[in-house]
Amino acid sequence: MYSCLLLSANIIMKLSYYILVIALVISNYAHSVESSLADLENYQVNTNKMVSSGLPTLKHFEKLKEIGVTHVIDLIPGDRNDEVTMLKTLGLNYHNIQVAWKNPTVDNFNEYALKMNEFSKEEGKILTHCRLNWRGAFFTYLYRVSHLKENEAVAKADLLEIWQPDENWQNFINEVKAQSK
Repeated sequence: MYSCLLLSANIIMKLSYYILVIALVISNYAHSVESSLADLENYQVNTNKMVSSGLPTLKHFEKLKEIGVTHVIDLIPGDRNDEVTMLKTLGLNYHNIQVAWKNPTVDNFNEYALKMNEFSKEEGKILTHCRLNWRGAFFTYLYRVSHLKENEAVAKADLLEIWQPDENWQNFINEVKAQSK
């Protein structure tokens, strides 16, 4: 009986060792993926399903896909054909909303909210991006507060980590909030 106990203890120790090794490998992989996003301008995790950032490179998009991003909303105006092609190659869903820096509109936000609602019903995370994540931070903040009903202070703290709104963008916030009432 004593030898059975020793054998059982030995098996448990070996299993524990293998579990620890597997956990370390998974942890290192997750850290490696996240650290590879460290140079992505103003990268921010907004919720468990939403991230935002400045303009990603191909390598960033590959890493974002590895962490579960399947949908991309691009808020940069102009010709976005290069990004469309790149994301099609990666198998990521893409939508562009042409948000003019000096003139964001409630219609821009409503289109964003519709796309977020659509993408939220599907598998995967959603990346919102622009050049520096200033527009992205605003749109994710407004969506979190008006549609997800998150705590205003928590969502605003994330926004303010990225940048401080000027008068134009503060007016935009007020317009969107007035619409939501």
